[in-house]
Amino acid sequence: MKRIGLIGGMSWESSIEYERIINEEVRTRLGGTHSADLIIRSFDFAVIEHLQASGDWRRAGELLADAARDLEHCGAEMLVLCTNTMHRLAADITDAVSVPLLHIADATAADIHRCGVRTVGLLGTKYTMEAEFYAGRLASQHGLDVRIPNESARNEVHRIIYDELVQGVIDDDSRQIFIDIANELIDGGVEGIIAGCTEIELLLGSDDLNVPYFPTTRLHATAAVDLALASQP
Repeated sequence: MKRIGLIGGMSWESSIEYERIINEEVRTRLGGTHSADLIIRSFDFAVIEHLQASGDWRRAGELLADAARDLEHCGAEMLVLCTNTMHRLAADITDAVSVPLLHIADATAADIHRCGVRTVGLLGTKYTMEAEFYAGRLASQHGLDVRIPNESARNEVHRIIYDELVQGVIDDDSRQIFIDIANELIDGGVEGIIAGCTEIELLLGSDDLNVPYFPTTRLHATAAVDLALASQP
């Protein structure tokens, strides 16, 4: 079993889901008392959120690169960045280490293709929805047609993520807002919805939608176990 280095805390609300899913998957696959071999670097999210809001992505990239180097030094054989938004800085991590970083968009795209879907709606932070690092990768490397909500809907999704979900607030009214926004995308022709922020799965589930739902936390964590156990008999 490969040792997995988790870069988390962005926010811890979803990072603990990574730990839970990875450990449950390992126990299911190997049986008995097996659990994952993990090293975890969990950030104070207030520090990262401030850098996001101020647009200081350079400093944020330095912090993530330092974390990746620390994890590799401690024996991590692969890295998982437990957040969609901060994959904007994936290159800062891969340039800093010699071990592989499992990209969350690649893990998500694999499941989208398994479902036979090509046109998808992307929900996430404004940083994820409005930049090219995520949708552009899905389009250029995986041939997907990625669509995002209108500006007012993007603002509302972003607000709920930062004002509620990362602070552990789960609100039924906010769930309905997410459902309504997803349904607008579906009415516009999307065939599936990506929960493109790791906290969204805390609020929105597959039962809330009538199209395939792609929960990036679960997909990313499961793909990490696939890679960690690839050499197992």
